[in-house]
Amino acid sequence: MLNYKLLNRFFPNIINGKNLVCLWLFTNDAVFKEITVQEKQWANQLPKRRSEEYQYSRGYARFALASLFGIKPLDIPLNSYPGKVPELKEGWGYLSISHCKNAVLIGWSPQKIGIDIENSNRIFNEEKIYSRYFSIKEKKRIALFNNESYRNEILSNWVLKEASIKWQRGKLFKDLSEWEISNNKEIAIHKKLKEEIKLSLIDFDLWIIGIAYNRNLQSHFPIICME
Repeated sequence: MLNYKLLNRFFPNIINGKNLVCLWLFTNDAVFKEITVQEKQWANQLPKRRSEEYQYSRGYARFALASLFGIKPLDIPLNSYPGKVPELKEGWGYLSISHCKNAVLIGWSPQKIGIDIENSNRIFNEEKIYSRYFSIKEKKRIALFNNESYRNEILSNWVLKEASIKWQRGKLFKDLSEWEISNNKEIAIHKKLKEEIKLSLIDFDLWIIGIAYNRNLQSHFPIICME
């Protein structure tokens, strides 16, 4: 079971910890943190760049959660096979991890959560994304923006869609067009599954962050920790 007594000690405004969403952001120039022997073995089977990314993100996931739960990083019950959604032991909540060019974002909640991070100045083909992955309703809204605002609107909606897919534990190109973002970017609806979730969008320093979470969680979270 979750240690709500511990959570309330650090986050006294949370009722039983059930409305808590935590984010940790670590830049890629920080030192590597400790991972398990099994995780090292998995990492050694990956290409160099992917291996480094895997070791970095799993080490900092353990480091972040250890600070939350007050235990040693290697004691965090994390199952994190490469290419699979990282999962915590039942009763320990839900973990989501996202990478971008120069940072890794770790997200945790007692309930399902999905996160995504991108560099605010990322170069991408906005017209391709606009034409392929947005609904008619979304396109009409986005088309009202011009120039840089148009690009930013596409990027912010993309980030929220990816976060929604991670909440769903879905597939990127299968579910990307199914998730529709509301005009105020606070709700996402999966058209086929009829799922409805809450969203938060954060412009934070060099990054744009999307968070998808259950509707009964408080909207004034998350708390961001940066090292």
